[in-house]
Amino acid sequence: MAREKGVKMVDVKFIDLPGTWQHFSVPVEKFDADSFTEGLGFDGSSIRGFQKIHESDMLLIPDPATAVVDPACKVPTLSIVCNVRDPLTLQPYTRDPRFIAQKAEKFLAASRIADICYFGPEAEFYIFNDIRFNQDSHSGFYSIDAEEGIWNSGAANGKPNLGYRPRYKEGYFPVPPTDKLQDLRSEIVMKMMEAGIDVEVHHHEVGTAGQAEIDMRFDSLTTMADKLMLYKYIVKNVCYERGYTATFMPKPLFGDNGSGMHCHQSLWKDGSNLFWSEGEYAGLSETARYYIGGLLKHAPALLALCAPTTNSYRRLVPGYEAPINLVYSMRNRSACVRIPVYSNSPKAKRIEFRAPDPSCNPYLAFSAMLMAG
Repeated sequence: MAREKGVKMVDVKFIDLPGTWQHFSVPVEKFDADSFTEGLGFDGSSIRGFQKIHESDMLLIPDPATAVVDPACKVPTLSIVCNVRDPLTLQPYTRDPRFIAQKAEKFLAASRIADICYFGPEAEFYIFNDIRFNQDSHSGFYSIDAEEGIWNSGAANGKPNLGYRPRYKEGYFPVPPTDKLQDLRSEIVMKMMEAGIDVEVHHHEVGTAGQAEIDMRFDSLTTMADKLMLYKYIVKNVCYERGYTATFMPKPLFGDNGSGMHCHQSLWKDGSNLFWSEGEYAGLSETARYYIGGLLKHAPALLALCAPTTNSYRRLVPGYEAPINLVYSMRNRSACVRIPVYSNSPKAKRIEFRAPDPSCNPYLAFSAMLMAG
């Protein structure tokens, strides 16, 4: 791939404990076969949640299965996701979120309950035109603006105001010109597909001021967490390149819908969906009901990993399609666990845990949901 694409740099990426991608780049001439076995060194004490300064040396081991041409770099760059290792033992680092996700998958396989767990997150986000904020010893403020914001209906900025702005909570599915971000979302989707992300649909979400959703096809736990990090990376960089700011914070606007990350999940064994059973409520098997029971029982603890910020709890309130009821229900979007009924196919049977939001670390959140279920 590197030769075919004329790659000049290799960018190695890994995730910190709170869930932010970190990276550094190596000239392609310096990146050889030894990099996959001996690793690349970095300062673990400068990464949130990792090492103290007196034990700071750590290693990254690139995972070749994750290699893609970086969709954001001007210089041709190969992007590779890495696992973190201890340089003395060469063992996986126990605080590496990606290693935790891999352990969760191995635990599931060893349990013989299922071979694989599929995840399909729906990460929502807002696209803004202007962000200003400051906090100092004597003042603090933030200000958000967006061309689509309903508050701009009366704005006079030295040019004609053409209107077409969705009102609060009325942004779901309008066509252009009300949906002013159609082409931007399409550009993001094209970048995602070029990077190997299987996109199923994109659309304007409920919120005014540019709330959006791009849905990926489901995949296995660790692979989907890798894809979700790439998804967020592409969204932010395409928006930045076009003069916008994308945010995945759960509740950036008061009085409008927050951004969730509803997680569709199913267990499979020997090619069969273990969550489907004909004739039962919502087509759910006993295995699916037990899985749901685990999610509901452990929901308070799960929120520490699935909705981990103080802003997360501004989203989880009545009136904005947020999951405020600790129940499971067919079709009901106020339920913590919703059972989609778009299709009667056994292959499509799944449950949707609606509490997570996109501020979470997906490796930890997916692992926690699987373990709870």
